[in-house]
Amino acid sequence: MNITLEQALQAIKAALEKSSEMNVKMNIAVMDSGANLVAFAKMDDAWIGSIDIAQKKAKTARYFNMNTGEIGKLSQPGQPLYNIEHSNNGLISFPGGVLIKDPSGNIIGSIGVSGSSVEDDHEVALAGAAAVI
Repeated sequence: MNITLEQALQAIKAALEKSSEMNVKMNIAVMDSGANLVAFAKMDDAWIGSIDIAQKKAKTARYFNMNTGEIGKLSQPGQPLYNIEHSNNGLISFPGGVLIKDPSGNIIGSIGVSGSSVEDDHEVALAGAAAVI
């Protein structure tokens, strides 16, 4: 199953609303289950460098079927995924990438958010993912 454009736009809209509520400027990427970009939004004055990071967060979450913050825990020195961020043409192993699932729990895509603290990024990504029905 794959996320539709309509669902991806729902996620973007919810993430934009959450970003505005938190008064942060974000870049938001939504990927399908094959890690292909479906929708993207760059808020006015959001960091240009975060465009790539948002997309890589979404890809990383989907490549390994877990939120990027969890991958980060596993990629610390001495942990089983140490240095994984150097694979796949670069991954992001800090929070802000979240899986998007359908009501049955099937992964249909992912969302990556970047532009503020990793805690803010993660919160906005969660809001986007939760909006997909």
